[in-house]
This record gives sequence, C-alpha cells and structure tokens, in this order.
Amino acid sequence: MHYPWEGHPGPDQAVEVAPGVLWLRLPLPMALDHVNVYALDDGDGWTLVDTGTYTKASVALWETLLAGPLGGRPVRRVLLTHHHPDHVGMAGWFMTHHGAELITSRTAWLTARMLVLDEEKLPSPQAETFWRRAGMPEDRLRARMAQRPFNFVDIVHPIPVGYTRLVEGDSIRIGGRDWDVRMGNGHAPEHVTLWSRDDNLVLGGDQLLPSISPNVGVQPSEPEADPLADWLEACERLSGPAREDQLVLGGHKLPFTGLPKRMHQLIENHHGALARLRDFIATPRTAVECFPPLFKRKIDDGTYGLALVEAVAHLNHLHQAGAATRTLRDDGAYLWHSI
Repeated sequence: MHYPWEGHPGPDQAVEVAPGVLWLRLPLPMALDHVNVYALDDGDGWTLVDTGTYTKASVALWETLLAGPLGGRPVRRVLLTHHHPDHVGMAGWFMTHHGAELITSRTAWLTARMLVLDEEKLPSPQAETFWRRAGMPEDRLRARMAQRPFNFVDIVHPIPVGYTRLVEGDSIRIGGRDWDVRMGNGHAPEHVTLWSRDDNLVLGGDQLLPSISPNVGVQPSEPEADPLADWLEACERLSGPAREDQLVLGGHKLPFTGLPKRMHQLIENHHGALARLRDFIATPRTAVECFPPLFKRKIDDGTYGLALVEAVAHLNHLHQAGAATRTLRDDGAYLWHSI
C-alpha cells in the first residue's frame, strides 16, 4: 500500500487529489477525531461526498470553506455514503440553506431520517436488555441507564423529505466523471461506494479505509443481526473490481493505493479475530469478557461501546454459523461457548 500524501489538509483548507476533486478534513468531537469529505467540481457548482457533523462550529467552518477553497460557488448536491452522523450531519443544512439535492441509498436515507426524529431522554428498556445480555458490569449498566444517551439530533441537522436513490449497478455523473455505484454492507447497510470509469479514483466512504478497520457492530434495535456476514460478503464482492493503481478516497485517514491488498487485510482481520474468539470461548464467556482476544489492546471508556457492539457481532456470527452456543445466565447475561 502507498500513501501519496503524508499530511492532511487543515480544517479550513482543501487539497486537490485529482482534477476537480478536493479533499477536505473536518474535526470530530470523538476518539476518531476527523472525517474526510470530498468536493467534486460540476462546473456551475459542487457535489459534496459526505458532510461532517452539525454543530455551530461546523456551520462556521463550512461557511469558511465555501467562501475560500470552494470559491463561493454553490453546493448543488450532497451525496451520502452512509447514514452515520459524522457523514450525514450537515446534509440537512445544505438542503435547507443551499437548496442542495440529497443523493444516497434508500436504507441510508430512511435510517438517518428515522434516527434524527427519534430522540431518547434515557436509554430504552431494549438497550438495557441488550447491554445486560452482553455482560456489562452492573455499576456501568446503572450509570448508563441514568444518563441521556447519544442522539442523532445532537449532531445531525434535521433532514427534509426528498432524496434521489442510488442502487447497486447504477451509474452517476459527478465532477466530469461517470461513476459506478457499488454497495457495501456490514459497517452500515447499503453503504455507497463510487468507482470512476474515467480514471483510477474510488470514493470508499467507511467501507474502504486504509489503516483502521471500520466498526462492525450489533445494535439494540436488531440484537440478532449478523453484520459480520454482510461485511465479509461485501468485501469479497468489492475485491473483484479492486486494482493496484486505484486512488482510494476514504472517509477517514489518508488516501491510498494498493486496494487489492487492503481488501485482503479487511477480510483476514475478521477471520483471524473469529479464530481467536472461538478458541477463547472454549471456556464460556460473556461478550464483554471477549474484548482481549478480539482487540488485543486496552478498551477505555471512549471505545467501550464500540467494542461491545463489535464483540456481539462476532459472537452472533459464530452462533448463526453453528460454531457456538449460548445460554442465559441468572443475571441476564449470555454465556457463549464454542462447539
């Protein structure tokens, strides 16, 4: 793998990574402290690919970017790769204040719009059951249940009705190029990736990242889900069109080349984790007890929630593949045991 740029643009700067394609990097208020967005030149305006979060600081930063690197030309379209708040946060703002068209997959639009309308003051009973079955310690569980959970509305602008749908196999013209639409899965359902027919560019969102593996997690809204199966299927399928020379513009970290090797790594990373996990639960364990073999590093408060949902995803995958069983302990936690 190769990284053509050693550094990244500052928050009020842009780097031209290909003719008519600007790379912008916006700060995030979380452990992963940035998100990449891309502005593609359509002549009379711009198409943005992803947007960052919606905060007062984000609005001010975007106004600086619009007046500066984007040259005062309007944002006519916003294309969302997936529904997560660091990608969708400002989409509604561009729609409301700039009249931008929203383009994304149906699942991404429906999920983002549902979540931004669904504000919870306290965690739901379903979330409590999910955390308890994952083996969350009682003191941590009590503390969580007493706190307002994260809500999309905290950092996502309201999303108006109306969007243009992308589906697998579509093509779309942006920035003087024709792009093939290929859907990812696992990290987010119906995750849009774009593959240029005219040069070597790939817009990968969070499906195609270089040095980190995207979170693949199970949520309380669908506790029996197997997103890891979706992730592995998508990675195998997207390995087909991958070429060494493609410049991959991902949602985080640096642009890179060497996509075939990276696809292999993204697949093998989870196969290795599943093998370690299967050995580890030869002795029955709860999901939170499975952090060490899965992550091989200290899990702190900032990453605990992501680790929990990913541990459940790996255990669900083993369970649904017939490689593990589970029993409900008296305290409400599942004990997982390899077969």
